[in-house]
Amino acid sequence: MDGNRTRRTKFVRPNRVEDGGAHQALGHLRRAGYRSRMATSSSATSRPALNDGLTVVVKQDCETCRMVEPVLAAIASTTPITVITQDDPEFPASVARVHDADLGFSWHHDIETVPTLIHAVDGHEVERTVGWLRDEWRRMTSLAELGDDLPNYRPGCGSLSVDPDRQAELRARFGGDVLHSRHVEFASAEDEFEAMFSRGWSDGLPLIPPTRDRVLRMLDGTTRRPNDVVAIAPPDLVELTVEKVAVNAVMAGCRPEYLPWVIAALEAVCNDTFNMHGVLATTMPVGPVIICNGPGTEAIGMNSGINAFGQGNRANLTIGRAVQLAIRNVGGGRPGEVDRAAHGNPGKLSFCFAEDESRSPFAPLSVQRGIEPGTDAVTVFAGEGPKCIVDQLARTPDELIATFADALDGMHNRKLALAFDVVLVVSPDHGRIFVEAGWGADEVIAAIHAATTRPGSELVRGIDGIAEGLPPSFADAPAIPKFRQGGILLAHAGGGAGLFSSMIGGWVNGGTGSDPVSLPVTY
Repeated sequence: MDGNRTRRTKFVRPNRVEDGGAHQALGHLRRAGYRSRMATSSSATSRPALNDGLTVVVKQDCETCRMVEPVLAAIASTTPITVITQDDPEFPASVARVHDADLGFSWHHDIETVPTLIHAVDGHEVERTVGWLRDEWRRMTSLAELGDDLPNYRPGCGSLSVDPDRQAELRARFGGDVLHSRHVEFASAEDEFEAMFSRGWSDGLPLIPPTRDRVLRMLDGTTRRPNDVVAIAPPDLVELTVEKVAVNAVMAGCRPEYLPWVIAALEAVCNDTFNMHGVLATTMPVGPVIICNGPGTEAIGMNSGINAFGQGNRANLTIGRAVQLAIRNVGGGRPGEVDRAAHGNPGKLSFCFAEDESRSPFAPLSVQRGIEPGTDAVTVFAGEGPKCIVDQLARTPDELIATFADALDGMHNRKLALAFDVVLVVSPDHGRIFVEAGWGADEVIAAIHAATTRPGSELVRGIDGIAEGLPPSFADAPAIPKFRQGGILLAHAGGGAGLFSSMIGGWVNGGTGSDPVSLPVTY
């Protein structure tokens, strides 16, 4: 890249911090809390001073501000007053005014409503009133007949400095240095999308540029501090901060309200129980499957119905993608390096869906796994791509269980027992059969265990011409189940029509592999 070219776009680096030191947290970026801590930042822009006496902040695009224009003129004729206008520099025409063109005054002085009347002594605010409240304006101005022809009270309008469309821009301009990642500047002739590919940040699909404004806006989705450590990201065992999660969530295309779900999923995969390092390093085609539960899934628009595993839903796809990008960019889990999958599967880009709890014959998966009912939660499972199970004729639970068992028996290899778990995702049409018979999750799982248990003599190596299988020492075992206790995870999702269910085969379980992890979502 030509160093003489004019620099333009700045991006927040998505991978590990390379500054060589920790920074003091400035608090979360929910606006009120953030600004109350802003003075601790050496790079925050200075707070505009208040003139002693009265200051009023108005905007022309506010009916109440236009209503009080004669009042401002009456005050100015007897009492010094500083008039700050947010939008039209010529308003109000009847008095001298200062144009808050960049909204710096309004931002730093927490103007949330206009008009706001402030009284300052020795440069410090001592009181304020918002909107038009005649008794308060009279008291603060000491003008007993002020606003005789106006109503007693009229609420004001929202300040431009709290306009949601301007929040990220204003934070970036005035908020100080709360982002600790190194910024990467692209040259003016550089295509930002191609540049992100060339720097190795991408999973193979285009990324959203992680500008400072976008990252700050993403951080609005959580109350956690930007430099809080979410987890130690494998395989390189690097601290994964909330800020780094937010950067990768921006690139994945997440909305801010998805961020707590991304954080929870990363907490769930970055531990010894799930063993993300092993999931990356195995040559089997597995990756994190993220199953979401709780009322929050509907609040953020997740899909639990038609095409729940497929394309078309932003929340499902970008939450899963953000998890994978964070592991890639922060943890160093890149294909061809630590990631050694022989074939992989498309779910390694993103495999995330919500359970359809409202129509389910079962308790939500999170509740089955010990999370309190009604809690937003994620369950992560090291799984391959889904496989369809077809039965359009079964009308009783026993018939449907027989079909499920036949499909599950052949998962990976019908003679491989106990070593692999499975997620069985039952569709509404199949689930209805269990509902009508009064079966819950316990009955379904018990019936599958019974139907997939075989004598050891059928499962050992070399039987039926299949070299793979259990060691010969299992030949005399009278009954060996296909799945260990707890190895069948039962979920409910899918379109309302279609006599199909799906199974998601897992990687080797236990201490040598991966166990599922369920965690509540923390906001």
